[in-house]
Amino acid sequence: MTQNPPGSGPTALRILLGSQLRKLREGKGVSREEAGHLIRGSESKISRMELGRVGFKERDVADLLTLYGVDDKQARSAVLDLVATANEPGWWHRFNDVLPTWFQAYVGLEEAAARIRTYEVQFVPGLLQTKEYARAVVTAGAAGLGAEEIARRVDLRLERQRVLDRSGGPIFWAVIDEAALRRPIGGVEVMRAQIQHLMELMRQPAITIQIMPFSFGGHSAEGGAFSILRFPDQDLPDVVYVEQLASALYLDKREDVDKYTEVMERLCAVSTTPDETVELLRSIAEEF
Repeated sequence: MTQNPPGSGPTALRILLGSQLRKLREGKGVSREEAGHLIRGSESKISRMELGRVGFKERDVADLLTLYGVDDKQARSAVLDLVATANEPGWWHRFNDVLPTWFQAYVGLEEAAARIRTYEVQFVPGLLQTKEYARAVVTAGAAGLGAEEIARRVDLRLERQRVLDRSGGPIFWAVIDEAALRRPIGGVEVMRAQIQHLMELMRQPAITIQIMPFSFGGHSAEGGAFSILRFPDQDLPDVVYVEQLASALYLDKREDVDKYTEVMERLCAVSTTPDETVELLRSIAEEF
């Protein structure tokens, strides 16, 4: 049984636990319907558990372990300990009042990731934003919200950024469309400070920033922004995150992940090198 790796958040642990339960069930040739009946649930409930999309009741997991023939006390204890840890709320739960339910899973995955690769079209990626730039982005998209809620959303974004400063934090690789850097969000001074911040971040060995320049023309990611997350535990599949206006897609099927990975690799191949990124950032800053 896999123990929870250092730095893993509850979202990733739920996925890991679900994956373990699925493997045990399939190894015993038990159907999801049979497993659901045992825990007084349904096939759908077992499916959600195995995908890590719901919390786990210790009694349900204990009953499933018995059904799957896991009798060894140490093995059972390892899984049940994981249940308790996976059910613990993450730090982001204190922002539940401003955090959309469809985004909560992403924050949890971001917290647990070993590598994050992202392509952004309209904005500087959230993990790289200055406070002033973040406030301008949140304000522009928050019609009707009060100052207090806007401040809470900005605080959430800044809290997320701490993952990059954490010991053992993820490798972060961003490809930013040139349009996002030329759009004067928050005004000239805010943009100059944001671009300077990007140049400073590039000094960190775990952060790589590339720019998809206008000069390249059309490219393979015209469909929009996305992120690909990889995790320390090999039992966890890569996840592609695609944000929409009021919802998000989480893709982990191998064929879907492979398509997005291929697009990301193409983007990296034709975007600026790190040295060219700095040169272009300086040029854009001087034009504001």
